[in-house]
Amino acid sequence: MPKYRQAYQDGSLQKTADRASKILESCCLCPRKCNIDRRNKEGFCKTGTKARIYSYMPHHGEEPPISGKRGSGTIFFSGCNMACLYCQNYEFSQRKNGREVNKEELADIMLGLQALKCHNINLVTPTHVIPQILQALALACEKGLNLPLVYNTSGYESTKIIKMLAGIIDVYLADMRYADSGISKKYSSAPDYPNQNQKAIKEMHSQVGIAKFDNQGIIISGLIIRHLVMPGGISGTEKIMRFLKQKVSPDTYISLMSQYTPYNKTANFPEINRRPSLEEYEKATQIMQKYGLHNGWTQDAGGLAKFAGIYIKPNL
Repeated sequence: MPKYRQAYQDGSLQKTADRASKILESCCLCPRKCNIDRRNKEGFCKTGTKARIYSYMPHHGEEPPISGKRGSGTIFFSGCNMACLYCQNYEFSQRKNGREVNKEELADIMLGLQALKCHNINLVTPTHVIPQILQALALACEKGLNLPLVYNTSGYESTKIIKMLAGIIDVYLADMRYADSGISKKYSSAPDYPNQNQKAIKEMHSQVGIAKFDNQGIIISGLIIRHLVMPGGISGTEKIMRFLKQKVSPDTYISLMSQYTPYNKTANFPEINRRPSLEEYEKATQIMQKYGLHNGWTQDAGGLAKFAGIYIKPNL
């Protein structure tokens, strides 16, 4: 049974939803702490009191334990609390494309994805719309929602808010994007990203632990870390893998991502205006292996990527 079902039954889900909604009056949902009243004004995330959705679908392009055979019930939220210069989704993460939905519509979208037999409900970029999601989740529970809930995040999170989600989220699918504050400031306007990210990751792990899978290899609970290999080693792979081994667990599942592609404003930054090389990706793989992080998505000499024992085509 998904964690939020118990929270719904004992009344704590609605209480948490109401508590989160109150935060919108002086928003501190993410580390930026805009502290503005989002009922009357939009924050850094370009979102006010209603969630905006760009698209939703059974998605087959996530990690194999997420997508499975029937797809992940993915909801792409517009707006973001980061401002990555290379964002491939900039049209809706930074330009407000998409449509506003109320909690009833969002609940119906979740239920519709369940009706399509998706393996889970996958909330993409949910940080700035947590209150709206929780209100919709309570309504969807009332109507029978019963799929694992995936919190798919850039990793720029407030630990205080992540603690509030304990007992609600089943799977955290979280980026560890940077290890250096100067780099995160330059490319994502988030100088405190490494510190906030690491604290949030430890809290996520404490809530859901090592990933667990059903008998078909589909994740039902736990933490998966996504680490995007970027040109020139700017993502700080060494420091991030050391942190995961020493501060989280060497059993942590890691998606070592090779699909960085220069988008958006990268033409003005030649050092990141290219794909990572195969050698750079292989170096990141070697670092992960050096730290004994054995549950990972890595590229082998045969040109295949391996994640949790499942082989798929690589992006390089």
